[in-house]
Amino acid sequence: MSPFQEKVGAACEKKEALFNESLGRYALRSIFAGAYLTMSTAVGIIGADVINTGFPALSRFVFTFIFAIGLIYVLVFNGELATSNMMYLTTGAYYKQIPWKKAIIILLYCTFFNFVGACLLAWLFNQSFSFMNLGDKSFVVNAVNIKLSKSDWSNFIEGITANMFVNIAILGYMLLKEESAKFFVALSAIFMFVFLINEHLIANFASFMLLAFNHVRENVPDFNLITILRQWIVVFLGNWLGAGLFIGIAYAWLNQTKTNHKES
Repeated sequence: MSPFQEKVGAACEKKEALFNESLGRYALRSIFAGAYLTMSTAVGIIGADVINTGFPALSRFVFTFIFAIGLIYVLVFNGELATSNMMYLTTGAYYKQIPWKKAIIILLYCTFFNFVGACLLAWLFNQSFSFMNLGDKSFVVNAVNIKLSKSDWSNFIEGITANMFVNIAILGYMLLKEESAKFFVALSAIFMFVFLINEHLIANFASFMLLAFNHVRENVPDFNLITILRQWIVVFLGNWLGAGLFIGIAYAWLNQTKTNHKES
């Protein structure tokens, strides 16, 4: 058994054990993951709006950097994030370390409570001074407008690439030993997909719900339940393919070799 398979197996075993022992605790860890990404999204939105008044070209850089910190919170504080579980659980099922049915149930449960965490923090932030005074040209308005104007094909493809970046961050955090190297790989990978405006389901939960509880949502013509759900479903499928096949199963296959050319 390769070190990669051992680490994936250990992660799946831990997730399945927590899920079986306490649905409430698993739900709370999932809520925290959605909350952490919503926290960094909220601060990134305000940071982008502030710097946009003097240096418009820098607003995207500011949002991207601040958002990336949210994933570090998830990793450090052991949140259960659906888009990383797509890699762990799919790879574990491929290795027959967890049944496919159980993997899918855990993934859907985690996704739902990531959404709950995003909703809770989005509502809280919208009671604050900064969000009560958002303008109609806020960064979040522009970001959601762009996301909802993309075709299903665009959202699907960008869902794949976004979660490839995310799970490169997860792999780096899993395989590297130096803490500083872990942080660099995680921050850099997340920075890249956000800067490209690629589609990540839990990040979309955060930005969409921050907008949903705010009066400036009126400036997004396509902000309606059917359009939003359609976007989320397409992105979910793209994210799962990017994490499960292009990262998880791909590296599982690469490590099924008798040579020493394996992830350690």
